[in-house]
Amino acid sequence: MKIAVTSASGKLGASITKHLIQEIGNENIIGIARTPEKAKHLGVEIRQGDYNKRQDFDKALQGIDAVLLVSGMDEPQKRIQQHRNVIDAAKQNGVQKIVYTSIVGNEDRTAFSPVVKSNRQTEKDIQESGLQWVIGRNGIYIEPDLEYIDNYVKEGGIKNCAGDGKCAYTSREELGYAYAQLLLDENNQNKVYNLVGNAITQVELAHLINQVYGTNLTYYPMSVEAYENERKQALGDFLGTIIAGIYEGIKIGANDVSSDFEKATGRPHKTPLDMIQEIKNANI
Repeated sequence: MKIAVTSASGKLGASITKHLIQEIGNENIIGIARTPEKAKHLGVEIRQGDYNKRQDFDKALQGIDAVLLVSGMDEPQKRIQQHRNVIDAAKQNGVQKIVYTSIVGNEDRTAFSPVVKSNRQTEKDIQESGLQWVIGRNGIYIEPDLEYIDNYVKEGGIKNCAGDGKCAYTSREELGYAYAQLLLDENNQNKVYNLVGNAITQVELAHLINQVYGTNLTYYPMSVEAYENERKQALGDFLGTIIAGIYEGIKIGANDVSSDFEKATGRPHKTPLDMIQEIKNANI
């Protein structure tokens, strides 16, 4: 069985590839990347694949039995066709199964909703493709908060517009494990799974970071408007708006969803504390 992983040079694609290698070895895994040189360190065959170029995937998916489609990072209106390029090439090449990394979220109430809506369209396209399929809806990665700790310390705490909303965080390591199982387990056909952990508030997140890293962070809630303006100034209009929309989604409960992780993988999702400790240990 030959399995292809798109966006293999990215952090999520690399994690999925690593977990597949642990399960079945590297000889039956194909990494696909827009810039193949950036994925060669994975130790698997790497093929060229730019989501904007259908012809890349007509070639990259030759001889492939199952493909893991990592959701693209482009603007929402562009991503639907980019994903269709992979789906259509998979059908043309006789790929039997497609697994998609979608996302948890609200489709119409925040500035992040256009991203969620584009993912839902890809989910529909996959479900109507005639292929066997599995869709994972990822929770928000916990890694960015940990990568930002030095900034939180300088700024005096964690500041965003999530308020008292709960967020069911996950990690790329947990998702890498989950998607390897979804690709390999034949009992997971034609299902949608929320791949998330236990939901926590921003106050609880600050407490857990303090516990593991020895910091003294406090959570300070902001209005959606103030936080969006701050993020726009720091990151530009597009990304700033998206980030603010994610935290607004947390505020309104869009990320407080039940977890299907154990159904999908056979084991419980790691706790937020375990994820934070694991990430810290990996970076020592």
